Order: sequence, then C-alpha cells, then structure tokens
Amino acid sequence: MSKPIVAIVGRPNVGKSTLFNVLAGDTISIVKDTPGVTRDRIYADCTWLNMNFTLVDTGGIEPDSKDVILSQMREQAEIAISTADVIIFIVDVRQGLVDADSKVADMLRRSKKPVVLAVNKVDSFAKFGNDVYEFYNLGIGDPVPVSAASRLGLGELLDAVSSHFDSEQLAEEEDDRPRIAIVGKPNVGKSSIINKLTGENRVIVSDIAGTTRDAVDTTIVHNGTEYVFIDTAGLRRKSKIKEDLERYSIIRTVAAVERADIVVLVIDASEGVTEQDAKIAGIAHDRGKGMIIAVNKWDAVEKNDKTIYEFTRKVKETLAYMPYAEMLFVSAKTGQRLNKLYDLIDTVRENQNLRVATGVLNEIMTEAVALQQPPSDKGKRLKLYYITQVAVKPPTFVIFVNDKELMHFSYTRYIENKIREAFGFRGTSLRFIIRERSGKEN
Repeated sequence: MSKPIVAIVGRPNVGKSTLFNVLAGDTISIVKDTPGVTRDRIYADCTWLNMNFTLVDTGGIEPDSKDVILSQMREQAEIAISTADVIIFIVDVRQGLVDADSKVADMLRRSKKPVVLAVNKVDSFAKFGNDVYEFYNLGIGDPVPVSAASRLGLGELLDAVSSHFDSEQLAEEEDDRPRIAIVGKPNVGKSSIINKLTGENRVIVSDIAGTTRDAVDTTIVHNGTEYVFIDTAGLRRKSKIKEDLERYSIIRTVAAVERADIVVLVIDASEGVTEQDAKIAGIAHDRGKGMIIAVNKWDAVEKNDKTIYEFTRKVKETLAYMPYAEMLFVSAKTGQRLNKLYDLIDTVRENQNLRVATGVLNEIMTEAVALQQPPSDKGKRLKLYYITQVAVKPPTFVIFVNDKELMHFSYTRYIENKIREAFGFRGTSLRFIIRERSGKEN
C-alpha cells in the first residue's frame, strides 16, 4: 500500500512552509514573509512514531483572487486536497479568524476528507491560549494550538493527524522507482514537458521566467512502471540573481539533482546550447548522475537535412566533458518524441546498474596498455596492475597502480574510452579511483 498523504493548506503567509520544513526536518520549502512565495506544492517523506507518510506543502489559497498566479495556487491546493488522505488546515492566531478562513473551511468541508485544524503562531499558551477558542467557529473540529517557528505543540498535532491514518497504508516499502530531475534555465519548457507527460496541469506553467520556484515531485506510470519526475526551479546566471528566492532555487536544483538517479537537461532549440546549460549539466556530471539532453521546442526550428547534425555537434562541443550524454529532440507543445524519453530513461538506468566482471575488465585494460604505452616521468613509467568494479550508480572502478602521480587524467580517460567501446555505458558517467599498492587513494 502507498503511504498516507497529508496536505497542509491555508491562506498565504500563515506559516504553512515553516510548519512543513519543521515536520520534514529540512529547509525544503521557501519561507519568506511575502504572500504567494510558495507557488507549487512540494512533497516530503516523514515519519511519526514509526508511521511513514508523505507531507505536501501547498501554495496559499486566496478564494476570491483574480490574480493569475494566486488563482493557479488555489488550483494547486485543490489538487492536493483531492489527493490527500488527511488535511492540516493552518490558521494564524495573531491575525484571528478572517473571512477567507471561513471560505477555505467551506472548501475543506466539501472535500469530505479528515481535517486537523492547526492554529499557528501560538508562541505563548498563556498569552494566546484564549484566542484559540475563536476558531471553533469554523466548525471543523477541535483547534490544535502550535508554533511552527518555536516547535511547540507539534507532537499533539501529529497525534491528531496520524489518528486518521489507515493502518493498511502504513506498511513501508523500499522505493526503487527511477527518479528523474528535470533541470535547465528558466522558461525552456521543463514544466510543460511534465504537464504533457502527465496530461494534467501538474506544475504552474506561465510565460513569467522562474514561475516554478520549488522542486516538485510527480509520479507518472508508463507501461506499468512508475517514474518519479522532479521538476526544478530554473537556474539563472549569478549576475541576474537579485532575490533571495533565486538563491534558494539554485540550492534546490542542486538538491534535486542529488536526489535523482537521472538528470534531463532541457535546452531551448531556438536559443541553442549556452554556457549556462553547460554549468547546469556540470552539476549532474560532478555527482555522477545519468544524463539525457532534451532539446525542446524543436518544432519551432526551421530545418534542413543538416540541422540536427549541426545542433548535435554544437552541444557535444559545449558539453565536451560529458560525451556519454544521450540526446533527444522533442516538443512539449506537440508531444513530439516525448514518449521516447521513457525508453532513454530505461536504457540509462540499465547502464547505471551494469556490472562488468573483473576478469573481463582486466583483459580490456591489458589490451589498452599494449596499444598505448602508459606515461612516464623522470625515467619512471606508470604500471597498471589490476582493475575492478566496486559500485554502480554510477559505475565505479578502482585501478591499482605503482604510482598514482603518474596516472594522468588523459590516460584515465583513455582507459574509460576503452571500457565504453566494449560496454557502451550510454547516458552514465563512470568514476575511477586510483590506488597505489600501499592502499593510498587518489
């Protein structure tokens, strides 16, 4: 059974993201005293008294707002309500009961879902305790006084939430689903690609660059296999970063790449590959992730018989440090070739988990050394004794040598190329650890 889903909902700026971060045990959601900062809902896996559940942070609800972003945030919260098993409705004791709270309460009452009412910012029970009773007027149960910032009352809140869990849902399963981070500059179509794959407006899509500020997980089932897509905030050049929000987004993109098995770098076909694309790809390369380059908006490019080859050549030149990356030319608008993304993900995932027998590896290395003599320095020549694979995701190899100072980067790359010639390893980086016989590591 899947884990219970708990959604935190409420008006903007009542402390939803602060509560989410405290319960999740990490600064996952952007927190700032600006209404509307949290635009997309965010997920985190949590545990309370050995019960595992998924916590969802939503954008704030403004029931009567006609603002395009706020209205879409309301839609995000409505989607969270429709998928949640339990809802935490958070209100602000210092603002008191306002008309919008009643409208939100009406939305929640119609959802027919279990609702736990959390009255936030109760830093002092002596000072604010009596003010909590006002919220009985909402008619959705006993209010639970909490202070997310001061971490007060959280145990009582989680007890109330977990009392609504279905015991059959609490069986823990090991999550071995492939996780794919969608990264790239703002406005290249990352959210549009996920929306096309899911067939629903899962993440906010707008012509405003940087609309997706938070990393958002989306589960998609294709041919019986579950894939978890992590849509990330677009990265910008540092010179353009003017808000704290942008810095949060960059950190989050790195964190999303860390959580992913495979990274899909989305490039705008009309712009071509840029230096910024290379920096984003470098984040994934440095962390040994599988790599797919999705060239989006390919339908908008005027083409001849050489266009695709020229574009591929330019990408390979700019991303010369990762020749293993797979490429796919797609259109999120028309859906062109998007289904092939799953096949590429499966291929890259298989290669990330590929293991090569030690005997075969040493045959390849022996042949490589015979074809190209190892480098020498001041009369001392590098000797390669032995190679073995020690890990997967990414495939990691240890080479034992006589002097690791003589193992130049270029010769390591030469050995890597020989291994790739034999086994491909398409879409995944390879790692090499150089050790001397004494056991010192490079």
